[in-house]
Amino acid sequence: MKINCFPFLEKGDRVGVAAPGARFDKIRLQQGIICLEKFGFQVQVPDPIFEQKRYLAGDDLNRATVINALAADPDIKGIICARGGFGAMRMLSCLDWHLLQTHPKLFIGFSDATALLTAVMHRAHIGVVHGPNLVSLADAGFRTRTSFLDTVTGGCPAIQVPRGICVTPGRATGILAGGNLATLTHLAGTQFAPDFSRGVVFLEDVGEPAYKIDRMLTQMKMAGLFARVRAVVTGTFEQCDHPEYLPEIFSDIFAEYQIPVLMGLAAGHGAVNLSLPMGCRVHLDADAMTLQWPAGTCGS
Repeated sequence: MKINCFPFLEKGDRVGVAAPGARFDKIRLQQGIICLEKFGFQVQVPDPIFEQKRYLAGDDLNRATVINALAADPDIKGIICARGGFGAMRMLSCLDWHLLQTHPKLFIGFSDATALLTAVMHRAHIGVVHGPNLVSLADAGFRTRTSFLDTVTGGCPAIQVPRGICVTPGRATGILAGGNLATLTHLAGTQFAPDFSRGVVFLEDVGEPAYKIDRMLTQMKMAGLFARVRAVVTGTFEQCDHPEYLPEIFSDIFAEYQIPVLMGLAAGHGAVNLSLPMGCRVHLDADAMTLQWPAGTCGS
């Protein structure tokens, strides 16, 4: 994976809102906008994001056109996803990848937006932030909001995982990549499949029972996506049936690679969703239960 730039934000920058996936609650969107404005950002909300098609925020071309237009606008420095749900992967082929690569913006989001973030990293070679979508900021707590602002403005603070589970001990350094497990699994075998080579892979999900998590990890492994992974760190697996099985499942899947595996980072669909700069080097210490970005690596 080659990352050419990491376009962090500065206070006063204009951030555009895109809706690459599902329809969203307008009240919560406005609350999220207010949060961004309190952080010191200007917010631009394109009218087409309010269009609707079934459960989507407009048709595929409409959703992609909004992103292309925001990317082409020199006043826009970042693009935050309105929400997750489903639909981001549907419009990836409608994006102007040359435009996105030559007009780098900071893309921010999580959950279904993983499809967009992963493609931006691999196709446009731009670093991204795995963090709250705009509607998630509406009712986010202090830790989530503080982490969001620190990260999008270029801070890469070390993260402690005090309640973590060290599945496999060890230390490793690699490019942080990943996101929502189900979304990544559905990208396998497509032209937008993730490249985890030399990576520290982050995985999280919500509403998936243990056997489905096992099945998705097995599919990704059989597709060869984990062959050159250097370490694995998981976020939360909320509303998971039989969560007590997960450490053993992750041990089974990754044992043959002999890499560190740490579970329990407060990122994803839980009450706390720490923001993660992806596309830059990170150091994982599964024994000490820490995730640390070496000085000078973010944006390199």
